[in-house]
Amino acid sequence: MSLLLLVVSALHILILILLFVATLDKSWWTLPGKESLNLWYDCTWNNDTKTWACSNVSENGWLKAVQVLMVLSLILCCLSFILFMFQLYTMRRGGLFYATGLCQLCTSLAVFTGALIYAIHAEEIVAKHPRGGSFGYCFALAWVAFPLALVSGIVYIHLRKRE
Repeated sequence: MSLLLLVVSALHILILILLFVATLDKSWWTLPGKESLNLWYDCTWNNDTKTWACSNVSENGWLKAVQVLMVLSLILCCLSFILFMFQLYTMRRGGLFYATGLCQLCTSLAVFTGALIYAIHAEEIVAKHPRGGSFGYCFALAWVAFPLALVSGIVYIHLRKRE
């Protein structure tokens, strides 16, 4: 039982790390060269002035939705970890971790929806920037976090507290 709790906790912490990096780092879309775009700012290198030209990306409604969903997924994942620790120490023997599992499933749904919206609207990014760009590693991390959170939520729902 101790090994299972350790594995479940490690998986949950891995998901949290993936979500933090995917949400806060700057590589959701990679442009030719060293430039990349994130969820919060659109910064590109201006060769004429040799400076970074940054603009807020808040004018895109769909990008605001992705921002909200990724932040929501972080909040839900943190909440589910806190719930897990609380239930682990206060729940009677034989109880199931339903609340933790439900929060983790909602985390999975939020990440999936946010990454899907971003993938659907990728053409708008390509239209504003030079050709040759591709999805960055933060986008890939979001897609990796989705199935891990889904599996984690299912495991939590079936996990029983034992002595």
